[in-house]
Amino acid sequence: MRRRAFTTLLGGAAAAPIIRPFGLRAQQSAVPVIGFLSPHANSVPYVQGFPAGLRELGYVEGRNIRIEFRWARGRFEQLAEFAAELVRLKVDVLVASLTQASLVARQATATIPIVMVGVADPVAVGLIASLARPGGNITGTSGIAADIVGKQLELLKEVVPGVLRVAVLWNPANAAFQALQLGQAEIAARTAGLQLQLLGARTPNEFEAAFAAIVKEGTRALAVLGDPLFAIHSAAIAMLAVKNRIPTVSAGRVFAEAGMLLSYGPSYFDLHKRAAVYVDKILKGAKTADLPVEQPTTFELIVNLKTSKALNLTLPSSILIRADEVIE
Repeated sequence: MRRRAFTTLLGGAAAAPIIRPFGLRAQQSAVPVIGFLSPHANSVPYVQGFPAGLRELGYVEGRNIRIEFRWARGRFEQLAEFAAELVRLKVDVLVASLTQASLVARQATATIPIVMVGVADPVAVGLIASLARPGGNITGTSGIAADIVGKQLELLKEVVPGVLRVAVLWNPANAAFQALQLGQAEIAARTAGLQLQLLGARTPNEFEAAFAAIVKEGTRALAVLGDPLFAIHSAAIAMLAVKNRIPTVSAGRVFAEAGMLLSYGPSYFDLHKRAAVYVDKILKGAKTADLPVEQPTTFELIVNLKTSKALNLTLPSSILIRADEVIE
């Protein structure tokens, strides 16, 4: 896999993750306390980019930093409770992973510095004034994931020639981020002459019904929108896709590694790792309002060749040549 470049700040190789038990409370201490609010589970590999980035910068948990992790595990309704708890703990910096957690963090505090991670369009959702000068108490990285849904649909058209309808799996519980992605999907579909079959799923219990609807309508391809719930349960979605012989694309590496045919998007491990650089700068006195928001400049195309064989699908050479990684 080729290394990915970013517009600003410091990069490097991933280090071993720091795993902190859930629930440890902040106490009076000379070391800074960082709150980490995530809609994911800690089992999703890319969120470990944040503690890995801290370690690379010389932070050792328990010695010169402490981290309070809060994992919603796909239950978005818990984010507000966790954000309020971290604010009550008076953390020095609050890191918020992805759009919904960042919105909730911003509602919870206007004074604690917030570092957002991988928010699709932070200006459009009202988190910041501009990328160059975010203003207020929030900065961080933008994943611009909503802008790549059109590219994902193009990839499906290459893989399934003549496809006229594409199913789209989305999570109504993740309203802001999903709305951005759905908007991009609808624009791209009109341009490409595709019909979309929209299938909402708020819990894993709804996945089988979504695939049943795909089969019933004779839809031949599926785009899984980027979402923490889907990332946590990516293996279950991949299994259903293979079982029902549906070629599938999604936004992040974790999906292709779990068995989906294709993934295309930024490296969310690197985006979480970059958040550590912002935290370091803030702890050293930088103001969030003056730290420009970073955007990724390149993206990863991951192809799962094992899945293509299971689907009895021959991938075009144009896909394989462009792939950053092929899982065999």
